[in-house]
Amino acid sequence: MERVSLALLHYPVRQGGRTITSSVTNFDIHDLARLAATYGLGAFYLAHPDEGMRSLATEFVSHWFDGAGRLFNPDRTTALEKLHIVRTLDEAIADIERRHGERPFLLATSAVRRPKTLPWERLVALGDRPLLILFGTAEGISEELDDIIDGYADPIDPGTGYNHLSVRSAASIFIDRLHSCKYKPLPFLRNEGV
Repeated sequence: MERVSLALLHYPVRQGGRTITSSVTNFDIHDLARLAATYGLGAFYLAHPDEGMRSLATEFVSHWFDGAGRLFNPDRTTALEKLHIVRTLDEAIADIERRHGERPFLLATSAVRRPKTLPWERLVALGDRPLLILFGTAEGISEELDDIIDGYADPIDPGTGYNHLSVRSAASIFIDRLHSCKYKPLPFLRNEGV
């Protein structure tokens, strides 16, 4: 899954019916970096337009590279090597283009079904094309990005009527499902001849 990367967007995201810029959280940084390392993803991009928030994220991470954290838990340092702190989504896209020689397919996630929602079969059919999976903080990615997004993933819906996962939980479920589809086809995919 080296050609799959994920990006955590803090802007533009939705909260209370409006577009906002959300804050960086230490848990998101650590848990998503560990997810990226565990599944062998190419990179984890933390995108935030505010220099102060990017500096705070860099300070969190420095503890694991330059501080006592490196000796205390070297596994955390290894995971954080996947992290790239960028100002914008465009910077993440440009980095992937530089590393892989082509623009990634931009796949956004949402807790609700949106236009351009793609079935799992289509994601598997992308083959070796670089894939950048976008996760939004707050209440999710703003519709302002719909024009540049290539598709949306099906929402995670276990059928309980409640769908309000943390971004860390949603990302973990999504990446595991994608991994299962790419490397161990799920029974429903085999039955459809995909």
